[in-house]
Amino acid sequence: MSPKTVPFVVQAQGTGVAQQLTVPGENQHTFQADTYPSFGGQDAAPSPLSYALGALTSCNQVTGSIVAQGLGVQLGTWTIHVQGDLNPAVIGTGAEGNANFDRVAVRVEVQTDADEATFETLRAETERRCPVTQLFKRSGLEFSSEWERLPLS
Repeated sequence: MSPKTVPFVVQAQGTGVAQQLTVPGENQHTFQADTYPSFGGQDAAPSPLSYALGALTSCNQVTGSIVAQGLGVQLGTWTIHVQGDLNPAVIGTGAEGNANFDRVAVRVEVQTDADEATFETLRAETERRCPVTQLFKRSGLEFSSEWERLPLS
């Protein structure tokens, strides 16, 4: 028996490098993507790479909230900073190499009532269970993360 899966669907339509993306369903969501002028865009909406990094931040928060429930700890405000370092030569000029980020660094601050040991479990389990974190880590890029526990206010 295979495990059940949940389909995540995004549909898109666009011209040039700009797109309108739609997440179909009962609560349909629509968003825009564009890119920087150096890649032929108008910079009228976030780039696909910004969305990828944004997916990493929000997936960590969603997954971390689920993990915290299981651990019986409370969470307050999350502050997450992600930086992806990209060599644009492959996408921009067709240079040989890897078009992926060379490195992605995540910095997380989260307010919690968890003690130090439980916070380390929260961090480790969040990274292990977060689909987007695993997508980045398994892509072969250099991945680092720093988590800081802040007092719950």
